[in-house]
Amino acid sequence: MKEPIETLLFDFGGTLDADGVPWKERFHALYRAEGLDMAADAFAPVFFAADTPLVGGLSPTADLSRTVHALTANLEVELAHRCNGNDATKTAIEQSNSRRGRRVASRFLSDSSAAFARNGPVLKALSEQYQLGIVSNFYGNLEAVCHGAGLTSLFAVMVDSHRVGAEKPDPAIFRAALGALGATPETTVFVGDSLRRDREGARRTGMRFIWIAPQDVQAAEANLPPKSAVTELRDLMQILR
Repeated sequence: MKEPIETLLFDFGGTLDADGVPWKERFHALYRAEGLDMAADAFAPVFFAADTPLVGGLSPTADLSRTVHALTANLEVELAHRCNGNDATKTAIEQSNSRRGRRVASRFLSDSSAAFARNGPVLKALSEQYQLGIVSNFYGNLEAVCHGAGLTSLFAVMVDSHRVGAEKPDPAIFRAALGALGATPETTVFVGDSLRRDREGARRTGMRFIWIAPQDVQAAEANLPPKSAVTELRDLMQILR
């Protein structure tokens, strides 16, 4: 018999700021809307090349806006490096892309704000029944980002991979959150958008897992157990009853 649920741990990016769509996929969709003709598998290394330098490279006080603008600035540099042409052509492209990057960042932040507004009441209701925490592979500024998003009061602990020196799916990062909360894996559920990082990390740590992802993404995953996936955060209320 499973122990009653006392604690809910959440991933941050893609889980709390979107309905199960990771940052890489969100940025790719926004750039495609701006006219970038690049397949997802080609965009992935561009994203990671832009993302990696931010780990430990941002101020611990950087909020979500500063984080997203720094990431899009890096993305534009990486995209410019992959274009063909002479120096003058690349300079013109970089200037044009800088404007594009600001538009992408603005849309990303707007979408995130809408998600926070939508998910805030759900998290408030959950916080009245469970103790809540965040466990995220992040840049070292997770607390500042959550504070700026108005989430700090809802979560008893926010564990940032850069700050603790361990990344999901390493059980060490999950245990850091459990230890801070005085929680046990048997009474904890992890909610996240990544099967490779979140579900696998929860499995290694001995926690239950609920996957948040769009319906079409879930449909591609065979043999999902009943009540193990949602498409919106508010659907957790039904599963956890």
